[in-house]
Amino acid sequence: MSDAVTALSPSAVPVVPVAPAAAVGSGRQRTALLMLLCFAVAFALGLQQWSAVQIGGFDLSIFDQGIRGYAHFGLPISEVKSYHHEFPPGFSLLGDHFSPVLALLAPLYWLWNDPRTLMLGQALLFALGVPLVRRIAVRTFAASDARTVRRAADLAGLVYALGWPLLAAARGGFHEVGFAVPLTLLMFERGMARRYGTVALAALLICCTKEDMGLMVGAYGLVLALRSRRGHDGRGLGYGLGLLIAGPVVSVAAITWLIPAMGGQPGYYWNYGQLGPDAGSAVRNVLGDPTLLLHSAFSTTIKPLLVLWLFGTLLALPLRSATALCALPLLAERILSDNPNHWSIAHHYDAFLWPIMLTATLEVLGRLHAQERTRRTARRLGVTVAAFSLLAAVPLGLGSLLVPGDWQPKSSAAAMVRAAALIPDGASVEADNQIVPRLTSRTDAVLVDGTPRGRDYVLIRPEVRTFPFLSAQQQADRVQLLLAHGYQQIWAEDGAVLLHRVGTQPIPGAHIPGPDSKPVQDIVPKDVGRNLFSG
Repeated sequence: MSDAVTALSPSAVPVVPVAPAAAVGSGRQRTALLMLLCFAVAFALGLQQWSAVQIGGFDLSIFDQGIRGYAHFGLPISEVKSYHHEFPPGFSLLGDHFSPVLALLAPLYWLWNDPRTLMLGQALLFALGVPLVRRIAVRTFAASDARTVRRAADLAGLVYALGWPLLAAARGGFHEVGFAVPLTLLMFERGMARRYGTVALAALLICCTKEDMGLMVGAYGLVLALRSRRGHDGRGLGYGLGLLIAGPVVSVAAITWLIPAMGGQPGYYWNYGQLGPDAGSAVRNVLGDPTLLLHSAFSTTIKPLLVLWLFGTLLALPLRSATALCALPLLAERILSDNPNHWSIAHHYDAFLWPIMLTATLEVLGRLHAQERTRRTARRLGVTVAAFSLLAAVPLGLGSLLVPGDWQPKSSAAAMVRAAALIPDGASVEADNQIVPRLTSRTDAVLVDGTPRGRDYVLIRPEVRTFPFLSAQQQADRVQLLLAHGYQQIWAEDGAVLLHRVGTQPIPGAHIPGPDSKPVQDIVPKDVGRNLFSG
């Protein structure tokens, strides 16, 4: 068998049962420093976006309201989500995405009742990945000398801590990916150590992070089974086959049963119209004409550019490790999707892939370094990959921390902050997407969107297009509509307008979601999905 075929073989990376104790123990101080660096950078980026009033209620306020519900020993209910997407009253976020693991963050709200709590929690979770990445590096370079192992662990920890996918996620405020990153690394590292009980526990928690993550768990089960079979590890083979079956079963159960049981709508997030109107039709259509997958994957230029960026920044090294198969379900979800928001690297989606891609890269580099004839190549590739990754981190978030202007809000955003201070505690509010996170902890706030809600206060920017409006003119029209139907302008400055309801006359088009409400999807503006580096 040729070297190329061997490299692509699922069993090419052996399971390493034990890491050198000296290499692990001697780096505790460096591990702590890298953890601190990871936490500080991630938290600082979140605070920077908060300070600049760039973090939207979609999605920070949704998680804020939901996890605050957990903190009060209730269901994760978010009016920001349910009002905007017309879900019935009392709709639980478990009916949106199956993410019960988020309840683990509830105790943080007992200490600090603020949306920034979630930024803090996500930064801590990202930092927990540092020692896991370092241990993975130690295991994958176990055949090398102690000095090389130490350097590999240090460099891997640094590349992970400043990885551009983590920076992009941190700039977005908070998402379930905060849990997915360290849990995925834990599953991989414990798999290498043949600690299969912990592997199963990590896999279970991953499945509780988001309903589609069971597909990734199933892919890892396949990799584990194939490697264990070649290594004559019967126990590993059994666990691998178990994950291969259980992971997808959990995903299917969550999508078809658990989410609808919590009030969700089956197929609500089906974004694959090019393949078929639903999952069953898509499978039949693809089996009948497999070229549909190619047509969908190449339906726009940005999709192949996304793949080239993800693998190119790592010199395509992950493709030589079977671990990269774990990225296939998550990447396919985005590439085949009709939703342009899934194609950019400006959001949090790549953070789900980061632990997979980095682990696969370390496996390949460790294997190359173990062979005398490829040792020098491995060193050069490792340094180049680290340089590319760290350079990419500078324009994608790291560099902005050093720019004072990036910490300051634009004039209209700063005006909204001043206007928000005029809204009394406990008031019902419709507010601009960017200011909603500053109101959810003390008011009954929802997003100002295409449907008037008749609330006490409305804070809006009629001159700047903001989510979910398709144009600034729609926002200006909303102001005029409300002024003509019982609202009074009580504050206006730098493009921000605060309205207060003083009349009782009906507002044309006003609607509050009721028990029979049918969920709706957002209309994505035409200019979204054209740039790989912007949302």
